[in-house]
Amino acid sequence: MFRYIAISWDESQPVCTAAARQLSMSWQSRPAWDGALVRPGLHVFTTGSRTGINEAHPLPGGAGVVLGKLFRRRELDAPPARHVRLNDREAAGIVDSGASSLVTDFWGRYVAFVQATSGAFVLRDPSGTLPCFRTRHEGVEIVFSWLEDALEMLGDAKPFAVNWDALTAQLRLGVLSGRETALDGVSQVLPGELVELHAGRAAVLWSAIDVARSPEPCHAEEATCRLRATVQACTRAWAACYDTLLLRLSGGVDSSIVLSCLGPGSTLADVIGVNYHSPGADSDERTYARLAAARAGRDLLERERDAGFRIEQVLQAARMPAPIPYVGWMNAATDARLASAYAAPAMFTGAGGDPLFYEYPRWWPAADYLHDRGIDAGFPAAAMDAARLGRLSVWRTAALALRERVRPDLAARTPGSFEGLLAPALQRQRIEARRFTHPALCEADALPLGKYMQAIALMYPLGYYDPFEQSCAPELVNPLFSQPLVELCLRLPTYVLTQGGRGRALARRAFAADLPPQITNRRSKGGMEEHIKAVLDANIERVRCLLLDGELSRRAMIERARLEELLSGRPTALAGAVSQIHALAAVEAWLTRWTR
Repeated sequence: MFRYIAISWDESQPVCTAAARQLSMSWQSRPAWDGALVRPGLHVFTTGSRTGINEAHPLPGGAGVVLGKLFRRRELDAPPARHVRLNDREAAGIVDSGASSLVTDFWGRYVAFVQATSGAFVLRDPSGTLPCFRTRHEGVEIVFSWLEDALEMLGDAKPFAVNWDALTAQLRLGVLSGRETALDGVSQVLPGELVELHAGRAAVLWSAIDVARSPEPCHAEEATCRLRATVQACTRAWAACYDTLLLRLSGGVDSSIVLSCLGPGSTLADVIGVNYHSPGADSDERTYARLAAARAGRDLLERERDAGFRIEQVLQAARMPAPIPYVGWMNAATDARLASAYAAPAMFTGAGGDPLFYEYPRWWPAADYLHDRGIDAGFPAAAMDAARLGRLSVWRTAALALRERVRPDLAARTPGSFEGLLAPALQRQRIEARRFTHPALCEADALPLGKYMQAIALMYPLGYYDPFEQSCAPELVNPLFSQPLVELCLRLPTYVLTQGGRGRALARRAFAADLPPQITNRRSKGGMEEHIKAVLDANIERVRCLLLDGELSRRAMIERARLEELLSGRPTALAGAVSQIHALAAVEAWLTRWTR
């Protein structure tokens, strides 16, 4: 489990220096932690480093250090190399550019610390894979990836409290994309952001919004070739880091594409597919997973989803700066056992494919075409594709696209969360959205609707640390969230990504020769709704107590009467998404950790 913690301070301030030295001395004596950088005003410590996977890349003259995994942009089309060592010119360029050359010349999974004459800087890579949080104690800046480490470093000296404004915004708007977290005094460095630690000045060097504002129109044939080549290059580069890896293979298009890039002739790594299944109409995709594994020439492990998951596990999970939905982690224990049994340190996934390849059953690409090209000879075909995609008539699709072009509905771009489960007063409460959202969103209104929705979905980093299994868990690797691939798909128009009227149309075409036709052409999408319903039923008493007697209820933030009926165990005419009840339970469990 690769983690880091850094302390930065102003050497001219005696009080800050004394506090920093005390914090540093307590950490230098800890077993399994290494000093990646120790210089006046900046100490950086790491644990869990592994050569070629996560390591410290020192910068010349002790000017800084890059932590994590780096790949060179210029080597994207070359055979993947396991080890990347910064040469003198590259290291000097990182220092001279104030770390910005990392964003343009490299990609991967990293956080960089640079000490300049004006102060210390931290840069989080554009994928945001490695978490990067900040807090301040007695004038000392503490930057860390894992909250439990910061809590242990500070002990009782700095108790943290719930940031109720931020939590309210999360309940109303969904996962927060801004700098504030749900804990007072803990902020996050945004993906692609460079922060001067003491002055607090920040510059966003990369954002999905900025990339989407620089489109690269190209013919479908060229786009198909570029997409295929970039997916293969990024996936194989990640695979080159490991001797053995697991791949979560649902049998859907995304995970099957990732596996198709990792056949025996494409990587030296031993790749083992893992399929999870459960009873239900759409919860058992073993047929598709077997087809994908056979086509790729890889072994497949089949495991039943854990029906014995208990909510008590959420109350014992690692403390995090914001509530983490646990539904996606309910098979974490099985992941850890398989990783140990097969000596596989990494679990690859196809996560991120929905927004990346554009799986939105909406009419939006027609609006994007009008925005980019107006009504020309190609618009009727674009409108027909969008109509198929959104399951509307072509006339309705064209009318919606024209209305969006003349008078964009900006209010419709703000997602809602927990519809019907929050108290009416909370739903009416005014939220200062700009405070809790990414600063680049201030410039996003100029994007066409479909590209806007894709860009904001790609602004949220995917989970990296397993809050349940923690150090026993395999490292999560999401190749589809690699910076070069994200940039390509953000720059390709949505009507190119969906040409032909299907979600993931371009990706399906690009990999048609590598996938079984049953997967390339499948229109169904697997799920686990019946499984999470069974888990809720098995935990109904605990969830009822958690939500109806918890902090959200005491603060009148939830629609108690509705939840009482939904959690009564009796038949009800009320509609209530099981996933939303699980998500509310996750919020309440997180609150329990911080308020009890």
